[in-house]
Amino acid sequence: MPERQSPALSPEPPLPQGEPLVRTIAMPADTNPAGDIFGGWLMAQMDLAAGNAAARRARGRCATVAVEAITFLSPVFVGDEVSLYGEIIATGRTSMKIAVEAWRRDRHSDETLKVTQATFTFVAIGADRRPRALP
Repeated sequence: MPERQSPALSPEPPLPQGEPLVRTIAMPADTNPAGDIFGGWLMAQMDLAAGNAAARRARGRCATVAVEAITFLSPVFVGDEVSLYGEIIATGRTSMKIAVEAWRRDRHSDETLKVTQATFTFVAIGADRRPRALP
């Protein structure tokens, strides 16, 4: 009889942190000269995802003021499904820091892989385009 491996000994694949915020498909127009998805496109998707979380928390308009420690771990390819997850990790009087992870899934597979992570700082802004207190 084959020996069963204890669940504690079988490593679980890592899971995305935070809630799902955006899901999109990487298209040919989003490639760099080498044919991979352009890092700037991926960063823009991450900014949109962080902006969703920020606007929900601020109950209104927000602006990106900083991006910290963006790390590109693995390339994204044309046709990949890109899912962005995020969570608010800190708040101040007018600002919030949001951790964002980007995960790719080949369209012919169920396997997912984290490809990028970063921390975005947003500030809640009022109608006068000046910082306002978070509710």
